[in-house]
This record gives sequence, C-alpha cells and structure tokens, in this order.
Amino acid sequence: MDEYVSLPPTHPQSYASFMHDNFFSHVNIPPQNTNLLNGLAPDLAAECSRYEAKIAAAGGIDLFLAGLGEDGHLAFNEPGSSLASRTRVVALAEDTILANSRFFDDDVNKVPQLALTVGVKTVLEAREVLMIVLGAKKARALKKCVEEGVSSMWTGSALQMHERATVICDEEAAGELKWKTVKYFKSVERREFGHSHGSDQSLPIRKGLGTPPTKLKTAAGPLTPESTPKATATRSSSSPISPLAQTVPILLTTNVKPAQSSGYIALEQKILAQPVPKSHGLLGLLGTSSYGQTSDGDSEAESEYDLKPDRMASRLTDPVFAAEALRRLTPNPETGKMLG
Repeated sequence: MDEYVSLPPTHPQSYASFMHDNFFSHVNIPPQNTNLLNGLAPDLAAECSRYEAKIAAAGGIDLFLAGLGEDGHLAFNEPGSSLASRTRVVALAEDTILANSRFFDDDVNKVPQLALTVGVKTVLEAREVLMIVLGAKKARALKKCVEEGVSSMWTGSALQMHERATVICDEEAAGELKWKTVKYFKSVERREFGHSHGSDQSLPIRKGLGTPPTKLKTAAGPLTPESTPKATATRSSSSPISPLAQTVPILLTTNVKPAQSSGYIALEQKILAQPVPKSHGLLGLLGTSSYGQTSDGDSEAESEYDLKPDRMASRLTDPVFAAEALRRLTPNPETGKMLG
C-alpha cells in the first residue's frame, strides 16, 4: 500500500522487503503477480498514476489489509490528508518518522522523509477492508477512529463510511474505548461465532420479557366503570417461564363495595355537611375563571379565605373523596393550621 521514497527494494526496511519476507515467500504467488509501488521511480507522479491504473485494470481490490498509525493514519495518509485522495507522494509527519525510527537504529535521520501511498479514496473503494490494531500506543488513535466522527485528522476514521470494514484489536489497543463500545462489539462477535458454529449465542432475555401477552378473561355482561376490583388466578406449570407470566387477570363485572361501618357513614355525613368556602374546594373551583376572580365577581382578596385555589381538586369526581380532601387541605381560620 505504500513505500519509502529513495529506498531500494532490497533494503531491509523497505516495504518490498517486508512483503517478501512476511508474505510472498510463504505462498505460491508468481513474482509477476506481485504489485508494489516503486520508491526509486524517476517520475514519482507517473508511478502513482500507473499504480492506480493497474488496480482498475485488475477489477479493483478485493481485500485491503491495513494497520493504524499512532496518529490515526491509514496507509501513509497522514493527518490532514484529503478523504478523496488517490495514490500520491506524501511528506511523512514528524510523529510517523519518530515512530518508525525504531526500524532504523532509532535514528530519525535515517528515516526517509517522503513516501508513496495509496489514497484514502483508494482504500474505501476496496470491496472489503480489514484493519489490525495492536498495542497500547494505538489506543488513542483507535478511540478517535471508532468512537468519534469521520475526520481527515484521523484518516483511519474514514472506515466508518465503508460498508464492509472490520477492525481487529487486542485488549491493550482497546484500552481507551468506552466499556459500552467494547461490550457491544463483543456481543456481536459472540453471536456471529455462535451462528457460524451452529450454537445459540443469542443475548439472554430478562425473565418475564418476550413472553406471549396474557389473555384477558371476563365474566359475562358488559363492563362498567364500577367494575374495577380485580382478582388473579395463577396456573401451575412446569414451564421455565416466570410464574408472573402465567398470571391471568380476571375482571369482576359486579359492583363490589367495601364494607362501611356506622362510624364511617357518620364521618362521611359530617364532612358533606361542612360549608364549602366559595373560593376553595370542588364547588368553588368549578365557578372560578381565574386566580383573581371568583364566579360571583368577588376578587380573591375579598373572598372568605385569601388562598390560591387547588386546581387539581377540580379533577376529583367522587364527592365523598373530594369533601375529605377539602377538609384536609382547608386551613382553620382560627388557628391557621390544617384541619386534617
């Protein structure tokens, strides 16, 4: 994918030597079928054009195998490279020269300053891209390229736009990724591995979720608003589903009222017999058009009690409950304390 300018193919640190030692010499590929950039070409621009034309003549790249630089560069597309770039001559960044000096006796002066590289657009046109990222020194770059937006300052991030791009990294390289990111991709990997090996690796489902909806059983006759008391019947089953999922609600269509003692009835009558202040309570609120004006035209300051009405009380439909709420929320004019 790239080559240093001015290094002969036989130089131990040239990428031609690297490909020969680590790949070509281990497979039965004829030398004429290997395609590498020539860093000693007399016309470097023509060499880059020749390389692009040869890729197109071959029908494009099926699989592009790449690494990731510590500054996030893809191939030798340094920070700031155009995402639409093609094969060209580039000037290496100082960070790249420093990082690669380990291959040149730790002497930055021995590292070539120029290189030939395929462009970002060239990589993105490959049918599939596989990027391998290893080591803690690549952790920040991987985070930028995976979790943040596409940017020419981190050219590896351009793989986010590729339909079939895969990143393989070790734990050290993933050290700066968010736990949520790592967890997600591990779950995807686990499921894909399970499907390819014929085992079920689906994510666990919480107990009671994903079960068929329970059927509603009702007694004969129409349902009325008073038919609110509910009872449940539980079926015994050997199914692993939670017993709660086996519970079938039954609506009772008969009007069941709670037992009322004589004391309760007396209290109810006593509450209902209390006068309702015209600016408070259910009756007062129904006739109030604003905070400052009551239904009979009196201002709020002239009302019996100078208090703001409780608008929520107007939503109470049960007169007994409304009267009890009124009793508890109405201050005693003599003590200023709540009656309840």
